[in-house]
Amino acid sequence: MAGAIIENMSTKKLIFLGFFILFFQVLSILVGALVAPSPTSAIRYLATKCINRHRSRVWLMPWGTDRCQQIDSFDEPLAKTLDANDIVFAVHVPLPHKEMSPWFQYMLAVLQFDIAFKMINQIEDDVIIIDAGLAYRDDLGSEWTTKFQSVEERPLRCTLAVPKIYENEGHFYQCDSIPFMELGSVAHKYFLINIRLPVNDTVNVGIGEIKDIYIVGIHQNGGFTKVWISMKTVFGPWILGATAWYWHRISLMARAPVLLEKLIFALGISMSFLNVPVEWLSLGFDWMWILLFEDIQQGVFYSTLFCFWIIFCGEHLMDRCQRNRLSAYCWQVGLVVLSSSVLLMFALNERGNHFTNPFSSIWALKSGTKVVITLITVAGTAVCLYFLSLCHMVVCVFRNIGGKIQQLPAMPEARRLWYKGIIYRFKFLMLVTLVCAAMTVISFMLTQVSDGQWHWGDYTLQIHSAFLTGIYGMWNLYVFAIIFLFAPSYKHYKSGDSRHTDVLEKPESRGTQPTEAYRISGKMRNNY
Repeated sequence: MAGAIIENMSTKKLIFLGFFILFFQVLSILVGALVAPSPTSAIRYLATKCINRHRSRVWLMPWGTDRCQQIDSFDEPLAKTLDANDIVFAVHVPLPHKEMSPWFQYMLAVLQFDIAFKMINQIEDDVIIIDAGLAYRDDLGSEWTTKFQSVEERPLRCTLAVPKIYENEGHFYQCDSIPFMELGSVAHKYFLINIRLPVNDTVNVGIGEIKDIYIVGIHQNGGFTKVWISMKTVFGPWILGATAWYWHRISLMARAPVLLEKLIFALGISMSFLNVPVEWLSLGFDWMWILLFEDIQQGVFYSTLFCFWIIFCGEHLMDRCQRNRLSAYCWQVGLVVLSSSVLLMFALNERGNHFTNPFSSIWALKSGTKVVITLITVAGTAVCLYFLSLCHMVVCVFRNIGGKIQQLPAMPEARRLWYKGIIYRFKFLMLVTLVCAAMTVISFMLTQVSDGQWHWGDYTLQIHSAFLTGIYGMWNLYVFAIIFLFAPSYKHYKSGDSRHTDVLEKPESRGTQPTEAYRISGKMRNNY
C-alpha cells in the first residue's frame, strides 16, 4: 500500500481533514443530545381482571363501551364465586386516547406479578404456564383481529423477605420480571393482550396467590426513529460513494489489489450495508424480521472490522515472510467467523421464532437456557482468544517498528521511505482505533451511571440518545477516514530520484512490470 494519501498529504490538509471529521462527530453527538428524544419509552399497565364464565375464546376489553365484566380485587364477594379459569387479565396498548405508530419500530412486553404470601397457598413451582393472546385493530369501532395466540411456559423466580409464618400472611413476594413478548413491527394503532392462567390438577397449582399482573410495554420513540433513519439516510450514500471512489482508484493501479486493500474495500461495503435504512420500509409494511435484519447488519460490520484489524496488523509486521495471503490469518479469522456464526445461530433461534410467535422465548425452557449459555460461552471464548491474538500482534508490530527505526539511517532511500510510510500508517490507525474504542467504552459507562438526561440551563441533553448517535457517527467517520487516507495517491516521486511508490495510471498506460514498492509489499519478494 505504498503511496497512500496519508503518506503524501500535507500537514495543513491533514489538520483540515481532522477538523472536518471532528465537526461531523460533534454534530452527531449534538443531534442525539438536543434533537432526538430518549431512545425508548417504558409504560406500566395494570391488567384488568375480566370475568369469562363461559371460558370462550372472545377478546375482552378492559375499558370503553364494550368493556368486560370485571372485578377490582380477588377479595370481593363476587370473586369468591369464581374459579381461577374464569379470570382473564386484559391490557389495552396504548393507554386511552393514545395511538401506536409504525415509527415505534418494535414493542417489548415484560410481566410483573404481585403474589401474596399465604400459608396454605405458597409458591412451590418454579414454572408458570401462560395462555396468551394478541389482537389488533386500527379503528376504535372495528372488531378485534387475532394476531397471535400461544400457550407458553415461563420461569417463576420469587423470594420472600420475611419468615413464612401466619403472622406474615399478606406480605408480597419479590418476583423477577418475566420476558413476555417481542413484537418486531408496530403496524397497527391499537393492540389488545388477553392473559389466562389455566389451572388444573397439574398446571399452575403451586404459583401462590396472584393479586395483580402488570405489563411493562417498551417501544422505541418515534422521534428517535426519525433521527436515526435520517442519519442512516445521510451516512449511507456518503460511505457508499467513498467506497466506490476508493475502489476506482485501486482499479487504476498498475497491479492487482493486495489483501489489505481488499479488506478496506470490504470494510466500506460492510459499513454501507449497516447504513441501509431498511426502517423506511417498516413504516409501510408489517414485517416482523426487521430486528433480525438489523442484528445481521451489525454482525457483518463488526466481523469485517475485526478481520480488518488483525490483517492490518499482520501486514505491517515488516519482516513477516508470509504476507498478502488470507491463509496466513486463518485461525484469527476463523475465531471471528466462529463467534459470528454462533451469535447468528442465537439470533435466528430467538428472533426467528418471533416471526410466527412473539411470545416464544428460547430462555423459557431450562434446556433452551443451557443451549443459549453454551452458545454465548463459545462466542465469548472465541472473542477473547481473538483479542489476545490481536494484542500480541500489536505488541510485535511496535517491537518491530522500534527495531526498524534504529536501522532507518543505514537503509537505501527507497526502502527507508517505504518503512517510514508503514510506520506512519500503523501508528495513525492504532491511535484512531484506540480513541474510537475508548469513546465507545466511556460513553457506555456514562449511560449506565446517568439517569438518561442532563440539564444544562434551559436545555435538556438526552445522554442515551447522544451515546447512540455519537457512536454510530463515530464508526462511520472511522471507516471514511480509513477509506480516504489509505486510498492510493496521485502524487508520486520522480523516477530520477530513485524513489518509487504505487502510481495511479490510466487503464491504457498500465505497464506489465510491477513497481519496486509492489515487490516489497509482498506480491513479489525481493531480498535486499
